Amino acid sequence: MTTTTKDCIPTLISAGISEDDARALRRISMTLHRWHELECGNERGEAIERDEETGLTYLTFDTGQNGKRGRTQIPDRETNALKRLAKIIKGYPGFAFHVNGDPRGSALFIMRPGDVPAGADLDACYNRGIAVFK
Repeated sequence: MTTTTKDCIPTLISAGISEDDARALRRISMTLHRWHELECGNERGEAIERDEETGLTYLTFDTGQNGKRGRTQIPDRETNALKRLAKIIKGYPGFAFHVNGDPRGSALFIMRPGDVPAGADLDACYNRGIAVFK
């Protein structure tokens, strides 16, 4: 499967997902992909961290002062994207989704009815679904 934009939307539509929802799923996947990239950090030393006590999200960064780190609160785009994703998939009975947190591949896979064999773990066979990518 080639990973180009023109392949992702038609594949979702041919699986029975509306064009509007297919485009929304692509945007959600792009949001999650960027979030996962920043969780790993970037070349400028910035990274996203979630405060374990409060659940708030922060962008951490190098302050330039002997390795001291600073942080600033940022909007939680991950949670919002996951809420939109769950709402969309709820409208397609039998469909499921898997979010892959590894930024080296697709962030989102959509499983059609029958993509996951009976009794199989979704996390073990998510790649049978439709990869939603940029």
